[in-house]
Amino acid sequence: MAILIDPPLWPAHGTHFSHLVSDSSLAELHRFAAAAGIRERAFDRDHYDVPVSRYRELVELGAVEVSGGELTRRLQASGLRVPARQRPEKLRRVLLRRWNELLPGQEDLGRDLLERWTEPHRHYHGPGHLLAVLEALGQLAPPVGAGPRQRTVWLAAWFHDAVYNGQAGQDEQESAELAAASLPAAGISAGETAEVVRLVLLTADHSPDPQDESGALLCDADLAVLGGTPAEYRSYVRAVRQDYADVADADFAAGRTAVVRRLLDLDPLYRTPAAREKWLESARRNLTAELDVWQLEGPDWLRGNRG
Repeated sequence: MAILIDPPLWPAHGTHFSHLVSDSSLAELHRFAAAAGIRERAFDRDHYDVPVSRYRELVELGAVEVSGGELTRRLQASGLRVPARQRPEKLRRVLLRRWNELLPGQEDLGRDLLERWTEPHRHYHGPGHLLAVLEALGQLAPPVGAGPRQRTVWLAAWFHDAVYNGQAGQDEQESAELAAASLPAAGISAGETAEVVRLVLLTADHSPDPQDESGALLCDADLAVLGGTPAEYRSYVRAVRQDYADVADADFAAGRTAVVRRLLDLDPLYRTPAAREKWLESARRNLTAELDVWQLEGPDWLRGNRG
């Protein structure tokens, strides 16, 4: 149990800032901050931003000096870290930085894609899902710099729900068409563009051929949400329901149970060994539980308070 502080390396407002966190509880963090006279407005969901002028004083008060990486690791291990996808004010910057690393010099295209991903009618199929797919892909695939073949998988992740109107099949088709129209102007070869289009279309049914390594990577990353904790999975289903808010409860229940049955029938559900190890057991448990609860309770289960 400790209060941690990393080096003051983060520039803002004409100075540099450190992050002050607890590796055990927010209550402990707030007590330390109050005793040190740190204003409440300096708190940002899981940490306090403190200027370099206060760094040494806070260390003398008991904050433990750690590197930025160590602070992040211990905050994650504590379960207190609020990920970027839950920080709307930071999510856009995180995604734009990732895009610029993927296709340097094509920031306008990245901004256009982000505008699409942040359309107000999106709930699950929004920027949080995009980041989650990129993060899942990062656990399964070589880094972006591994070559054009791998770059197509990352580009397909960006385009796979770039068009989203709640029309299964049609959304993937129009997203693929957007990729076909946009990528050549960004310097992507005809061969790479065609591969991105092919991969985007695969996300309509998540059934790549057994030897399709790139298709397996993208589809597994897109389905990683199924393997979350029960609480995360319930939040996912609730967000999907919001995406289809104009659909009557009974119709949504029928459509959703059909989707869940199809996912349970996929054999294999995940194609890559890493995805099977990370998510398969939890995914099958979550899907089976959802199917059971739809049959027992119908639409009312999403309105309950259970995690």
